[in-house]
Amino acid sequence: MAVADIGKKDLFWTVLATFFKLGAGVLLFPFILNKLPAQTIGVWTIFTSVGVISTLLDFGFNQSFARNVAYVFSGVRNLQKQGFQTINQSNISDDLIDYNLLKSTIRAMRFFYSRVAIILFIFLITLGTVYVYSILYDYSESKSEVIISWIIVCINQSYSLYTLYFESLLYGRGLVKRSNQFVLLGNLMYVIVAVVFLLLGYGLIAIVSAQFISNLIIRFGASISFFTKNIKEKLKLADDGDYKNVLSAIYPNAVKVGLSGLGSFFINKSSTFLGPYFVSLADMGAYGVTLQLINVVASVSQVFTNVYIPKVFQWRVENKIDKIKRIFFISCVILFLVFFSSYIIVILFGNWTLNLMHSNTQLISNGLLSILFLHMYLSTNHANAAQYLLSKNEVPFFKASLWSAFFTLVLFILFEVFFDMKLLGMILAPTIAQLVYQNWKWPLEVIKELYKK
Repeated sequence: MAVADIGKKDLFWTVLATFFKLGAGVLLFPFILNKLPAQTIGVWTIFTSVGVISTLLDFGFNQSFARNVAYVFSGVRNLQKQGFQTINQSNISDDLIDYNLLKSTIRAMRFFYSRVAIILFIFLITLGTVYVYSILYDYSESKSEVIISWIIVCINQSYSLYTLYFESLLYGRGLVKRSNQFVLLGNLMYVIVAVVFLLLGYGLIAIVSAQFISNLIIRFGASISFFTKNIKEKLKLADDGDYKNVLSAIYPNAVKVGLSGLGSFFINKSSTFLGPYFVSLADMGAYGVTLQLINVVASVSQVFTNVYIPKVFQWRVENKIDKIKRIFFISCVILFLVFFSSYIIVILFGNWTLNLMHSNTQLISNGLLSILFLHMYLSTNHANAAQYLLSKNEVPFFKASLWSAFFTLVLFILFEVFFDMKLLGMILAPTIAQLVYQNWKWPLEVIKELYKK
């Protein structure tokens, strides 16, 4: 009962679920772009960035928990603050899994996420509401619709953060196929509910309500997938009294990943939150639609890595570097091909497709689009490399991430306040800050480590 074998079926279901998850947004695009005014799409763009705040409060524990759950199912008997315990067994049976350690890890996750979810809700409903009111000063549509939608977003994000440990459990266990089957179901319901509510005239409320319903379905599926009858029986007999030691072991690297996440937030999302103070909501809508499209490309390009990363954790424990090397090479090739082909397609047919949808919003200009594509490709590439570095239970990039975030903010202020560069400044600030170091440093580190003689 080690980390589940991952193969073609897992890859198939992950590709299918990812395409449908991303395709759900594409399927809704004609309804959203046709039914929502340009200003409302600008607000929606800002709402889509709120999920990043959940990532910040997660503070890297999700990845750390998933990695350590994989270690437990690989047969380790103790979790370490740095590095990992190696094992000799290639096949792990039930008898070799420490269920006391597993139950303690689960309790540690619940302990952590219950508290940060409360913090998130209080933050969103207070300071978040003040922020939402502040960007509506020249909003000409229904402000009450925005506020109701915002309340639903607050509830959804808090619930999503509290139940995030289900995701750690599934990926740590390697239950990739089952996880993605429920992701597929959840996103199917998202499309159906959103379309029906949009046609009924509920506007922004339709989208955020559909997202909440989808989230409930996905989390329920994750729960029943991991907690099988056998697992429940084993955990019932186990002792979870060691959960504080588990938190203590996971805490150092989780905080480093969290600081890196904080840096990534300022690099990738600060312009979205600060943008409305320098750019019109209509222009923010164009930027938001373009960014959503490129985020789809980035997500597709990382499907292969996301499928195999639980096995990479196990291969680290078993010291099977050749297998890790092969997966890393394939992931880099896929990432490049997806980005390059998508760029050509979007340049040639992006606005033409939006016109067919009778969209009220267009993509940003081709020049800005090209810069944004390059930035997202390089950032996704180094994030992909960071996954492999993390598999060693080490976080060498957290300081660099914070420095990049600092320079992104400095450049953003410089470009907008002193040069009034609008969308160009929003895009150039993170692009330049990342190019200086992170975009080349971490891929190079992985190559040096995996291909050393």
